[in-house]
Amino acid sequence: MMTRRVFLGMAGVAGAGLWLGVPGLAQAAVSRETKVMLGTFVDVSVAGVSSMQASDALGLAFAEASRLERVFSRHDGGTPVSELNRAGRLRAAPAELVRVVNRSLFYGALTGGSFDVTVQPVSGKLTDHYDPRTKVVKLSDSVYNATSVAAIGVAAHECGHAMQHNEGYGPLRFRSALVPVANFGSQLSWPMILLGILFGGLGSPLVQVGILMFSLAVLFQLVTLPVEFNASSRAVRLLDSQGILSGEEVDGTRKVLKAAALTYVAAAAGSILQLLRLVILFGGRDRDND
Repeated sequence: MMTRRVFLGMAGVAGAGLWLGVPGLAQAAVSRETKVMLGTFVDVSVAGVSSMQASDALGLAFAEASRLERVFSRHDGGTPVSELNRAGRLRAAPAELVRVVNRSLFYGALTGGSFDVTVQPVSGKLTDHYDPRTKVVKLSDSVYNATSVAAIGVAAHECGHAMQHNEGYGPLRFRSALVPVANFGSQLSWPMILLGILFGGLGSPLVQVGILMFSLAVLFQLVTLPVEFNASSRAVRLLDSQGILSGEEVDGTRKVLKAAALTYVAAAAGSILQLLRLVILFGGRDRDND
């Protein structure tokens, strides 16, 4: 993916140079040629010159593209990229490949190796989230289209979740495993408790099952806390170290993300208190009846 982007960028620069360096552009016809290279379509257009000059220019452009393909192609087993992928090292590497590898290492360290994450807008408010199934960071309209410090902080926070997912962050994996049972418990716990009270009394086994289901939802909220705080910490470090924000902006982002994380703390505390209330009210009914 990285090699293809670099190649297309180089081809685009070469084409732009040919296009801009020729006088009489507006009056001349455009010569265009498309070839398949590096597993994609490469399209080069030349304007403002005679047909012979255009043919020569296209030949030069595709000769350069062919040279780059002999370096970066993954489909040819004899290229330096293929050898590097196969052996893990090269005795002598072309300058272009060295630059690409160095930039790849830089962005790999910056993103935790997450090269295949995309960003998409999503409708609604406070709908920002990272979907690990599709590796997509989804940002609400108020964040996706904004440039405020708060919006940048929220976007970086969701990117922090993507970095967690890429490196296999333990609490995130545990939380993901809890999602089905937590959803099941949060949806059925109260109906189960109410049914138990109606048909079996306060000491009904259904009430106990309902409390157990509710405790699974509480566990999910507790596991969420380190995940959210860690993502916020990653976001602040990323924004600060890369100079995306600086000084007071970083401090402002830190405060915004901390306030957002505290909402999870408040929700977890409320759920814990509710669970304790249920245990006090119904947990000892069987012993009382005995």
